[in-house]
Amino acid sequence: MSSGGWCGRGDRPRVFPKQPPVICYDSPPAARVNCIRYDDLRLQALMGKRVLEITVPKKSAATWEMKEGELCRITVIEGSQVGDVNFWNLQNKRERFYSGKTRQLHATHLTVYDRLWSNLPYLRPMATVVADSLKNYGIDEDGASVHDVIGTRCDDYTYKLITGKERHGSCHTYLTEAVAKFGLSEQDVHDVWNIFMCTGFTKDTHQYFTKASPARKGDYIEFIADMDLLVAMSTCPQGDVSTPVGKPVPDKNCHPLGVEVFRAIDQSVKEH
Repeated sequence: MSSGGWCGRGDRPRVFPKQPPVICYDSPPAARVNCIRYDDLRLQALMGKRVLEITVPKKSAATWEMKEGELCRITVIEGSQVGDVNFWNLQNKRERFYSGKTRQLHATHLTVYDRLWSNLPYLRPMATVVADSLKNYGIDEDGASVHDVIGTRCDDYTYKLITGKERHGSCHTYLTEAVAKFGLSEQDVHDVWNIFMCTGFTKDTHQYFTKASPARKGDYIEFIADMDLLVAMSTCPQGDVSTPVGKPVPDKNCHPLGVEVFRAIDQSVKEH
């Protein structure tokens, strides 16, 4: 007998036959990269010129531009910290990062040689991961991994839904404010790539969970731009995301992140 509401009362027990899992998008050719080529692109960029170096302060966001072929390295420069990243085609900002399709074509968590894809009807690689100091974290005993394309971004609307309180200070807010100078609005901010974030789904209830990021000072992730990009990143006010949304986050858990862009000798870049 159900102890809940009316729905489902009187349902007869049902046995479901077991079926094997089927990978929906099993490594299509476009999702695979020439590893040697991307290793060469990485080396050429790192041996070229560093054309941008910025620090994104804690609880804020910043933007920068990249030309096709340039390399971006994002580094944990103080304490463990998660970053929420958005991408747009620099020449056509209607083309932007599509986390759901990226997740289908690769995995829930990205690492070296995975690509970040744009939205429909474009569906093109925007960037390719070429280095990841946390790549050996793998999948832990709880089913968690790092650099996810599952979660969205923290926002003040959900915070109010959970707590009943108004707030101004979330990744969604920071990103919205950062991209306004490009003529973009709140509606242009989209689901993110959560770098350094450690997440998974509980085995019993399949609920999305986070755990303290394993990233430490000096950890980094690098990607090559596969088209001219506008990139925005927020330093999450949840810090290392060891605290559930709605609970107070100690300020000592929040830190800045470092951004560097490298260019091979024959490339150029606009700085912001």
